[in-house]
Amino acid sequence: MAGAVDPIAESRRHYLAALSYEAEVRGLGCRLLGPREDVLRITDPSTGRTATVVAMPSSPVTWSYLWSGGGLASAADPSRAADLIAASLGG
Repeated sequence: MAGAVDPIAESRRHYLAALSYEAEVRGLGCRLLGPREDVLRITDPSTGRTATVVAMPSSPVTWSYLWSGGGLASAADPSRAADLIAASLGG
């Protein structure tokens, strides 16, 4: 059905937007990628290092962030996830 809302895609974008906000507060650059903006690229401008982040359901009621290099954090706490990603990019 054209124009139908995909609740998984909407939730994914919500979690990625929350993480993007928190990462930007920490001075990191963020850009949503993909045709449905379902991947977030976070860049530390001081090191040039990047992480590619996805948000995935980890149970019927919880979501997790997963990022390149083996990172994992609960999407319920985007502030903590941003701290972890910032630390991993800081070199």
